[in-house]
Amino acid sequence: MNALLAKYAAKLAATGLCEPGDVLMAALDDELAWSRATASGDPRRALMEEIFAGMSISALLLARPSGVYQAVMAELARQALAAGTPSITPGDCETRTFLHDLPVVDGLGNGGRGDGGLGADGVVQALRQRKGCVIMHQGQAFVAAFGTVSPEQAYVTFSSMCFACFVAYFAEHLRLARTGGLTPQRRSAFARIAALLPPDRADPPDLLPGPFEDEDAARAAIIQAGRHTVEYGLVDSYFGNISYRLPSNGPGKRSETILISQTGSSLDELGACIDPCRMDGGSCAGITASSEYSAHKAVYEVEQAKGGARAILHGHPRFSVILSLDCERLDCPKQGECHRACDTPRAVVDAPAGLNIPIVPGEVGTGPFGLCHTLPQALTGTSAPPAGKGRGAIVYGHGLFTLGEVDFRDAFASLMDVEHFCRSEYFRRVARLAAG
Repeated sequence: MNALLAKYAAKLAATGLCEPGDVLMAALDDELAWSRATASGDPRRALMEEIFAGMSISALLLARPSGVYQAVMAELARQALAAGTPSITPGDCETRTFLHDLPVVDGLGNGGRGDGGLGADGVVQALRQRKGCVIMHQGQAFVAAFGTVSPEQAYVTFSSMCFACFVAYFAEHLRLARTGGLTPQRRSAFARIAALLPPDRADPPDLLPGPFEDEDAARAAIIQAGRHTVEYGLVDSYFGNISYRLPSNGPGKRSETILISQTGSSLDELGACIDPCRMDGGSCAGITASSEYSAHKAVYEVEQAKGGARAILHGHPRFSVILSLDCERLDCPKQGECHRACDTPRAVVDAPAGLNIPIVPGEVGTGPFGLCHTLPQALTGTSAPPAGKGRGAIVYGHGLFTLGEVDFRDAFASLMDVEHFCRSEYFRRVARLAAG
């Protein structure tokens, strides 16, 4: 158990969400196990033990986000406490689907200990309502997140909260710029926070060349592309999905097969978490496949008919998601329903580069507003730019889907190119709107 806790603590540091020494995780085995041997000297240990005593949980994470994640989370938490509404409510898909809102606890005012330290009462109350909460302590933001079954649940919630706060802060700033609501204080805070952004990675990974004719080769390519999608910061925790359409050649093989990541799997640890789903429905493997399997299948059915794309890569690049939330129609009667009812044609367009990426509504799953009804038409209706790179579409507040013609090289390149453009375009819009 200690090794498992240390693994997730290391993943938070590797993805830049925390500094290595700022992560403390614990899990209930025969007794409490800790992510590092020096936990006995950490002042957070007593608080975490109190939280375990007050809740029926199996794992708990208490850590301080670092860099830009610390800055945006602390800023949003201060705003929430000052407004008297102690919760942060981002508008991205992950928050709507899994988190709902992010409770904010004033760590100095809810402990009842009077010693300036963190107290468990307010944290326990918040965690009984949500999977994680933000704790403001001595001007800095901490995150407490728990798991009822495994430490991975706490890790996923922490990562998702960092993503949600990042998107919420930068989307809010663009909205304020668009509505003329930027104050001098806000401009100053934004400049400080924007300066903390790490540079975009410009070096594409060396991915396996296709096409892949057998399952083993396709699986190896999926595992490799998934791992790099996480390493490049193009998806967080266990979200995102990836698939490859295998041809039907081979003895007795009557149907093409979609190899797709399983629901709840981590793209950097796919291994055995890839399901083979026959396109003719002659397999029950789809039961454990990604929740977006129906959308992948619908895309492939169109592509199959015209001898098109064999690969789909889906990530959650932050600025692609942020730009999908930005709209010039401030008086739109469908505000609040954008993620499922928007009927205004929108796109991310870079004419010189031949980039034209549609933005469509769509909820996770196969319901009446499921992205399986909106994504396939948008994605298969795009055409490759002159440079021969892949095609893509953004689902509102959710993430970017890209196509690869024979492998994941062009799909990954598109994922990077669109996110790079969206980041630059974001700051261009802010500068233009802020200037009046």
